Amino acid sequence: MPVVSQLLDELAASARQADETPAWPEASWNVVRRTGILRANIPAEHGGEPHSSSELLEAYESLTGACLTSSFILSQRDASIRRLLDLGSADIRAQLLPPLARGETFTTVGLSQLTTSRQHGKPSLTVRTDGDATIFDGVIPWVTGASRAEHVIIGAVSEDGGQVLAVLPMDSPGVSVGPPLELMAMQGSMTAEVRCREVRVARHWLLAAPGQAALQASRGGTGGLETSCLGLGLTAAAVSFLRAEAVRRSDLTDDAERLDQQRQELRGELFQMAAGQANPKSAQSLRMRVNTLVLHATQAALTASKGSGFLLSHPAQRWARQALFFLVWSCPATVASATMTYFSNPAACGLA
Repeated sequence: MPVVSQLLDELAASARQADETPAWPEASWNVVRRTGILRANIPAEHGGEPHSSSELLEAYESLTGACLTSSFILSQRDASIRRLLDLGSADIRAQLLPPLARGETFTTVGLSQLTTSRQHGKPSLTVRTDGDATIFDGVIPWVTGASRAEHVIIGAVSEDGGQVLAVLPMDSPGVSVGPPLELMAMQGSMTAEVRCREVRVARHWLLAAPGQAALQASRGGTGGLETSCLGLGLTAAAVSFLRAEAVRRSDLTDDAERLDQQRQELRGELFQMAAGQANPKSAQSLRMRVNTLVLHATQAALTASKGSGFLLSHPAQRWARQALFFLVWSCPATVASATMTYFSNPAACGLA
């Protein structure tokens, strides 16, 4: 779904504030709402206007080029909607999806404790049953838009090691939201720690119980490729800047063209995967190469900007900071390992 250029310009104008200010980026989110994308992954029967995975990825890419903070918030909302569609009951979908399609409410996810965060100690969020209620206790370390959300899709570990997924109403007794984490970029994402102190969640809100392969039960849509798409969107912003600079500085032309060629090649792979069944290994290989490219492209933009690029007023320093996020955001162990190998021995990765 194409995004109107005027809206992208409005979003870009607020990108610095959304990145630097630890407050909900209301102006930016209102622009996102006006694009119509909040309806794009919700079925028509719930007030949505569904689009294909490829169309969604194109929109994410455009939005990221204007403001990564906004597209990151959107990605977390859309990840929660995918869980609701794949695992939620008819009653839950009927209750939550229509106001989400209208942009009246906000949901997000708190699942990193099951995948990439705090994996080297005891589970940070545990769960047990008590009659018809499920009781959650512990910490959800990374929740984007936590203070803004009415509901969060959470995951916890039971005593026998099983995983439980549920919808957490944020007004439940025992739920508290910490202050926004002091991130090096995208502070407007309002990512915070959420604590659950013996929080009782009714069976109605349960999405997946132990033994149901909770996380594996919902992997459709654009979720596996979305992070790479946002990386390519940020790359596009940096390359666009380099191309504009090359108009008056011919020494930048070849470098800008090479980076853009790499971007186009990876973009082609991304959309080929979106059109069919993405092989997990291929998707992870793509992610590693996108990580490398977004780092190189944003640092090239900073280099070309010279001293002025190091000023907070210049977008090049923001892109360079934001690119580092892709090294830690939903980064599977295999991708992290391949990235470390590239840093220490790029020739071994065939990317030297």
